[in-house]
Amino acid sequence: MKKIITIAGSNSQKSINKQLLSYTSGSLEHAELFPIDLNDYVLPIYGVDFEDENGIPTAIKRLNKLFDKADGFIIALAEHNGTYTAVFKNILDWLSRANIKVWRDKPMLLMATSPGGRGGANVLQAAVNYFPFLGANVVADFFLPSFFDNFTENGISNADLKEELTQKVQLFEQIIILLE
Repeated sequence: MKKIITIAGSNSQKSINKQLLSYTSGSLEHAELFPIDLNDYVLPIYGVDFEDENGIPTAIKRLNKLFDKADGFIIALAEHNGTYTAVFKNILDWLSRANIKVWRDKPMLLMATSPGGRGGANVLQAAVNYFPFLGANVVADFFLPSFFDNFTENGISNADLKEELTQKVQLFEQIIILLE
């Protein structure tokens, strides 16, 4: 079984990105999931002065070790003002101090959704462009526009969007399976 770390880039208990992530990761057939809840990582805002005085927080060291064991990542990013949420960005900043190759060159499926018609496209594009500098191997990306129009308790209701995500999940899983 391949070890897949899943992260919803939000600390909201009602996060629609958590719902999308849960739906998506539930379709994986050959994976052991390790969901990361950002609420479990209450950290000081990253700053070089804080790091010089206190070092890297223990929680980040533990998370960094967990990342070492991952075969891949599925991340669903919430969008705040066109970019990452503050909590996600802060954890990413801390992780990059523990290991600049945060994502370990492992395969990644990146996703985003929002209530609006662009579906988190801005944050998704920012991540697709930036994450490779932190060691991401982004093999597929997907955004779900107008979450409340296209997602129900049964998952994605729009047939075309559902098929698109299914194809991208299958690609991600095929690449993960091929890893040795």
